[in-house]
Amino acid sequence: MSWFYRQVARPLLFLQDSESVHHQVLGGLSWAARNRLVSRALASFQATPSLPVTAFGCSFPNPLGLAAGMDKQGVAVPVWEALGFGFCELGGVTQHAQPGNPLPRMFRAVPDEALINRMGFNNNGADDLVRCLAEWRTLGRWPRHPVGINLGKSKITPLTEAASDYADSFTKLWALADFFVVNVSSPNTPNLRQLQDRAALEEILLSLQAINQRPHPTTEGSGAPSPKPILVKVSPDLSWEALDDIVSLAGPCGLAGIVATNTTITRPASTQPKLAVIYAESGGLSGRPLRRRSTDVIRHLYRQTGGRLPIIGVGGISTVDDAWEKVTAGASLLQIYSSLVYHGPGIVPALVRGLKERLAGAPWSSVVGSSALQ
Repeated sequence: MSWFYRQVARPLLFLQDSESVHHQVLGGLSWAARNRLVSRALASFQATPSLPVTAFGCSFPNPLGLAAGMDKQGVAVPVWEALGFGFCELGGVTQHAQPGNPLPRMFRAVPDEALINRMGFNNNGADDLVRCLAEWRTLGRWPRHPVGINLGKSKITPLTEAASDYADSFTKLWALADFFVVNVSSPNTPNLRQLQDRAALEEILLSLQAINQRPHPTTEGSGAPSPKPILVKVSPDLSWEALDDIVSLAGPCGLAGIVATNTTITRPASTQPKLAVIYAESGGLSGRPLRRRSTDVIRHLYRQTGGRLPIIGVGGISTVDDAWEKVTAGASLLQIYSSLVYHGPGIVPALVRGLKERLAGAPWSSVVGSSALQ
């Protein structure tokens, strides 16, 4: 399947605008998600092995997840399990619906298997995501793997009111996800990265934890509080000192983990004129050029926390070597996005199979971070 995608499907898809293709593919996956027979056929074809992992109180059938940004509105939730993912992260979603930045806003740097986007949290808002996720539950199509939701700040909301903006989305979506990721690191919303400042982030996290401790109705009808894990997604462009400030919030703010990393505003050097034009576009860069920096951030976070805080590693994973590098640097879980675009869905079972072979019978917990302290 990977060969067919790279040699036949991808060249045809890449003749079109990147965002247009995204909508077309997501529309097809949404249709597949609503068809049980098609979903079962996909799951059989993907044949992803089991590789169980437990992190921040959630049980994952395998450590490879879908990164945020691919399915912002949850229109294809059941299909991600069928494709072999061990979890999915929906969003980013904001309190208010917003169109995002002007078109075009997504670009391919094909020779480097990279993407640049300046989407700007385009989404239909938290209320619409609530409706969509509730419908999947009503239809009995909810996946068996954990579902996370990435929370962003609405563009119209002032930074001084950011905590209430995140809190509104969190309150509405609380019962519909297994964990939440606070996104304060996207480079595509003006001044958003200022919220990575310790004081600003602490205010946001404490406001969410106050909601987290309230009694909430659950799918079982109980009102007993069962706090949801809250993670923070960090920028690869932060200094070590700034990352340490975020780590310092783990205890006081009940942080369950860190997603490392978001996209970067830095660009690799290029002598190819066409590639240089792409890299001149503003926005966040993802894909292969991000691999080394994201791994360095993972390794630093693992060292600073002594491995006590689960890390979801994301950035430039396209081979088993890339995935293994992040695991041995300290990542408990992994996510992909750009490599799915460049290699197709066959990369999911290939990565999980490769990781399982690398483990060779060793427990996952004994391998995570095994090279981080060297």
